[in-house]
Order: sequence, then structure tokens, then C-alpha cells
Amino acid sequence: MIRRLRRCGHAPGAISPEDQAVVDEFRAMLTALRNPEPWTPGISSARDIAVRVGPFVERAHTRPGDDHGPDLIAVTLVHPDTPHAGAYLHGRQLGYTEHDWLRCPTTSILGYWQPGYTQLTHAANGLHLPDDIGMAPANYALYIEARKRDDTHDGHTLLRLGPYTQTRHAQQDGDRLTAALNGRETTLAPGYRITMRFGPLNVSDHQLFTDPSKTDVVALLNTAITDVRP
Repeated sequence: MIRRLRRCGHAPGAISPEDQAVVDEFRAMLTALRNPEPWTPGISSARDIAVRVGPFVERAHTRPGDDHGPDLIAVTLVHPDTPHAGAYLHGRQLGYTEHDWLRCPTTSILGYWQPGYTQLTHAANGLHLPDDIGMAPANYALYIEARKRDDTHDGHTLLRLGPYTQTRHAQQDGDRLTAALNGRETTLAPGYRITMRFGPLNVSDHQLFTDPSKTDVVALLNTAITDVRP
């Protein structure tokens, strides 16, 4: 898992700069493993996190607004040297750009990313990311929302449909829902406008979604609308 390090010389005298760099990298790795910086769901931060991918550790961006789930959040893996020059090209060669947003179990998160984790990545070992990294795609969803027609535009989400593994499947159900709403957006629920939007599946709230694969989405829409109150 750890890339092969140069052995420090045993000759008398001061340690060479090259060997000192190896020692410093190894110490940084041990420090990161022994003293992880805890990550807490729901604490918005621009910092990347460190996640386990098999026996390796990888750097990951969290998706804004989808990082509060107690058991799952959405992440995308990035090259450990991001944003330095050459990181994107090297990452592309090793498969880092082939994965979109992923469903990451929070139990796989070590903490906030530290440079000391770099030696434990696929990239540092010259390895391509595997096709199956143990995380399912974050997928897509349809959101049915009710917004008040007054100046406040307050409202809430009536129905969350997902996951959709392909955008075309979401589009098909979206077309059916659009047809069902056509001309009735403001009459189905007095005082509200019913709208639908397409977006990424918010895996932090995955338990709130209804699986659309074996259901009538229009029937689900009609049921959800009956719960709207002026």
C-alpha cells in the first residue's frame, strides 16, 4: 500500500537532503494516522476530507449541501496534489476524473485531509483507481415542491423521487409529472404553486426519498398534493 521509500544511508555524517525528505514524508504520514482531524457531519467547510478506499486513503471533495448525513454523504475523489499544476493531468491518467459524485459511508471518513495521507493514495503508488472503489454513484432525483404564491414564496418539498441512475430515466418521469401538472400548477393546492425540478440525489437525506422504479409517479404526486395545506 505504501510506495517504496529510499533507504536512508548508513554512512557517517549528516543525512542527505533526499533521505531527509523521505524521513519527513514518513513522519508526516504517521502523524496524520495517529492524529486525525475529526470531521463532523453538517459542519460546512471548504476543506477536503480523507476517505478509505480499500487499503488506500484518498482525498475527496464533499458536495456543498450534501455533507450532513449521519451515514452517507456525497463526495468526489481528487488527486492528492490538487490544486497544484499537473495534478489534474496525472489524476486523469490514473482514473481520478472517471468518477462523478459518489455515495460515501461516513464510517469510511478518517477526518479532514492532511498532506501526510498522500503516501497512502493510489496516485502516490503509481496505481490507477479501480473501477469499483466500493462507493455507488450519488445518482439523480426529482423534487416536487409547493411554494406559497404570496410575497414570501415560503414552501416545502412534497416529494423526493430517487435514485435515478441515468438522467434519461429521470427525464421520462419528469415528462410525466410535467404533463400531470400542466395548467394546474396553481390550482391543485390553493395558495400554492406546485413545481418540479431535477437535481442530484441528496444522499445525506436518502431516507426521505421514494424509489420510483416500481411505482406510479403521478399517483405519488397526487397523494403528496393532498397533504398541502393553505
